[in-house]
Amino acid sequence: MNVFANGSILNLISLGGIFGLCAVAWVFSENRRLKYFPWRVMVGGILLQLIIGALVFRVPGSRDALQVFSNLLNFLFDAADYGANFVFGSNIVPLADRPATVELGYIFAFRALPTVVFFGGLMALLYNVGVIQLITNVFAKLFYSTMRLSGAESLSGAANIFVGIEAAIVVKPFLARMTRSELCAILSCCFGTSASSVLAIYVGFLRPVFPNILVHLISASIIGIPACFVLSKILVPETEVPLTAGGLPEESALEIADDSDHDVVEDSVSGETIQKVSPLDAAIAGALDGVKMAVGIAAVLILILGFVYLIDLLFGVFALIPTMLEENTSIVVPAMVKLVLESLTLQNLMGALFLPLTALTGVSLEWQELWTASVLIGRRLFETAIPSYGMLGQLGQEGLVSDRAILIVSYALSGFAHLASVGIFVGGTAALIPSRRKDISELGWKALFVGTLATLMISCVAGVFDDGTPGILGISEDAVEETAPVLEELSEPVPTEGETEVVPEAPATEESPDPDAEVTDPPAEPAQDTFPAPPAPEAAPPAEEAAPVAPPEPQPAN
Repeated sequence: MNVFANGSILNLISLGGIFGLCAVAWVFSENRRLKYFPWRVMVGGILLQLIIGALVFRVPGSRDALQVFSNLLNFLFDAADYGANFVFGSNIVPLADRPATVELGYIFAFRALPTVVFFGGLMALLYNVGVIQLITNVFAKLFYSTMRLSGAESLSGAANIFVGIEAAIVVKPFLARMTRSELCAILSCCFGTSASSVLAIYVGFLRPVFPNILVHLISASIIGIPACFVLSKILVPETEVPLTAGGLPEESALEIADDSDHDVVEDSVSGETIQKVSPLDAAIAGALDGVKMAVGIAAVLILILGFVYLIDLLFGVFALIPTMLEENTSIVVPAMVKLVLESLTLQNLMGALFLPLTALTGVSLEWQELWTASVLIGRRLFETAIPSYGMLGQLGQEGLVSDRAILIVSYALSGFAHLASVGIFVGGTAALIPSRRKDISELGWKALFVGTLATLMISCVAGVFDDGTPGILGISEDAVEETAPVLEELSEPVPTEGETEVVPEAPATEESPDPDAEVTDPPAEPAQDTFPAPPAPEAAPPAEEAAPVAPPEPQPAN
């Protein structure tokens, strides 16, 4: 079976999903009157996303350029590993020329978090020398001219390509006088994109199956800004005239506005200005901020994943109720109820909740793959995107998901649209403008909703332009030919009628050289062990579909 046999249909589903997500935002809009519907923002924002997507995916030579750019960026991760190797040693952080003498496996705290520290210092250095501001201004002008947003929100949105809540500081002098729609747009951009320092963690998980992942994550952040603006303006329409509606604020205007609101210079410590910090000082300060961020990431993961474990334990108690009733009473619990309760986990619930939205992305027509993608996207809401990216990389290495699924899900996860970020973004913005704390608190949940829809919208853009060629992921054609038989065996058992067709193919591969036979045989069994029920949802009860819904941790627990 060709994984991309239904590619044209999936491309059309992805295209329709863009407008479907706009409809979802309109249903929950504060003001659904057509008078306030942001037609220009929607048309301009969607066209801008498609143009950027075409440049990334379809323009001749763009893939080669992306490959070169990705290889250059990979040197940055090698540099981070080199520094971590010196601090922690080769057994914990092995290098190509310094292999580990004792294999300890991939330890997240020592392999992923040091890259956050390195990228924190690097971004601070680039900001100090003016590189980030130059790129930000280019995108700010692009967003303003295409969607005719206010100057302040365009500038803040452009800054979100590289940073998180720090983007609000760029337009801090105007925050207090922004409209509700502007504040929602700025917060939405925080939820719908990822900071450059965190991208390093995602790259570490997916680089083995998605060599070009870093470039695509950067393009996802760029495409995500107009997606956030489109959905935000639909959910919270602009009914007032923004202060910076006339254009982008200049640096002088920012300073004047800032001085008019405050009696002291903003960038100062103990009365001493810090605007003229040397590049080295900026890099050191950024690295120290990266340490704080790394510790915060570890703390949040420990807390959130611990809570998820407790919730799953509670659901496990529910699964025992039918057995207890049958043993102690004469009540006979239907088999369907038993199966539903046994498969009841937080990850499964999130998978069911996100299933309609995931279907709009056109990720797959196969039930198994669609369900798996929905679970990975849904669990981000509680667990952050890090566990989902880790599981996506693992499933990709095992050949349990197609290249299209890896591409679309990686785009869908590329944002801070999870509960752990609500306190960070809402609290951080409210600290900048205490007078608007009430508005920010109310808009925080709306912005989280927008950020979730925006990440799904950019995954739709990726789905529109995905043509199934391995060059998009950066995988060589030889590698695809080796893994193609694996994907065929994983997909053929889905319908019961097709099982008889798989048997003749096994001898055919045995006649070929031994390496080919080894490639086709092993993955078929793990696929059934890891995901026993979903491959045949039509023949199996609904609960069997839910049993493997949580690919990562729940199955070992069962």
